[in-house]
Amino acid sequence: MNDDTIQPRLPADPNRHFRLIVTGGGTGGHTYPGLTVVRTLQDRLAAAGRPPVEVLWIGTADGLEATVAPAEGIRFAPVRTGKIRRSPNPLKLASPANIKDMARVPIGVAQARTLIARFRPDVVLATGGYVAVPGGLAARMCRRPLVLHEQTVRLGMANARLASSATRIAVSSPATIPLLPEPARSAAVLTGNPVRPAVFSGQADKAVEALRLYDFDRRLPTVYVTGGAQGSKQINDLIDGSLAWLLERANVIHQCGKDHIDDLRRTAAALPTALGARYYLTGFVGPELPDVLDLADVVVSRSGAGTIAEMTALGKAAVFIPLATSAGDEQAHNARYLTEAGAALALLDPTVTADALHKALAPLLSDPQYRTTIAERAREYGRPDAADRLVDVVLSAASPSTL
Repeated sequence: MNDDTIQPRLPADPNRHFRLIVTGGGTGGHTYPGLTVVRTLQDRLAAAGRPPVEVLWIGTADGLEATVAPAEGIRFAPVRTGKIRRSPNPLKLASPANIKDMARVPIGVAQARTLIARFRPDVVLATGGYVAVPGGLAARMCRRPLVLHEQTVRLGMANARLASSATRIAVSSPATIPLLPEPARSAAVLTGNPVRPAVFSGQADKAVEALRLYDFDRRLPTVYVTGGAQGSKQINDLIDGSLAWLLERANVIHQCGKDHIDDLRRTAAALPTALGARYYLTGFVGPELPDVLDLADVVVSRSGAGTIAEMTALGKAAVFIPLATSAGDEQAHNARYLTEAGAALALLDPTVTADALHKALAPLLSDPQYRTTIAERAREYGRPDAADRLVDVVLSAASPSTL
């Protein structure tokens, strides 16, 4: 579908509330894009002098969305569903756990159908994860417009199941479109993956002040290492074995997760004073994250969809170490796609070594022009306007007869 066919529609009645159901979640990668869309849509309507959007979020009682949505003042309704566990062996798909979970899906569809029939949304937005399946199927039954959003390069199982029912399919990468079922490709729109607006507000000097990085040598590049909020033992072990090598070439901010900090502190304590002064270790990076990202010249991280969206939108040189156990090996696909485009470096071997990390980082740290080239190429794949583009798709999907 060409972007020219996207025609955002606001209700003809200026006093009418636009009604949106969001369904999806389980993890932050499926939850936060939906939340960003809600916030962006709220801002769009307020700027147009329209009433606030009315939102209902359908998810599971134990998913991240059950906490995030109410905390944002969004009405939340839980439904039952089941997670289908992938396996290359078709026989294992019929495992007792899968059979038990599949039996829950019809119950969740019935619950979601009741919710949709009562709420009468203008659009249902499904952001993926197995929790989106009941709401997406119920949208079709209730004949409400369904917009899917796919965050990763490869289509997730939930979105693959719902693609034939979708009015629009918003994708984050052009490489996703050929992977869609052929009849669904005409519904595809390239939007990108929404990034939290705060990510773009970073100021490097604020990071220096907030984290008291006064002993950093600003003549050297700064590397930000993260394994996500909980940290990554694999990444932490690589850094632990590379710390002296790395600090001879760069300043390092290392977000390691609270459960991993003690071992790394012992390693840091044994460093020469001059090197140790260039190492900042923390269990968690909070509100100062945008400032840390602005300060960082190179990022070492996993390659989840949210991370990919942020690194490309900001134009950061990155070395990705995919999580080998991610669903459908999606992190490796994300990282490989950017690496083949010259927009990142990736260590795709699940048994990656410290030597492999050194080989990837060495040219980035020693050659500012090479680092800039990778960063600029990454920015070409970024979609900083993804939230606005996805809101356009949501508004365009609404049927004129319901507005």
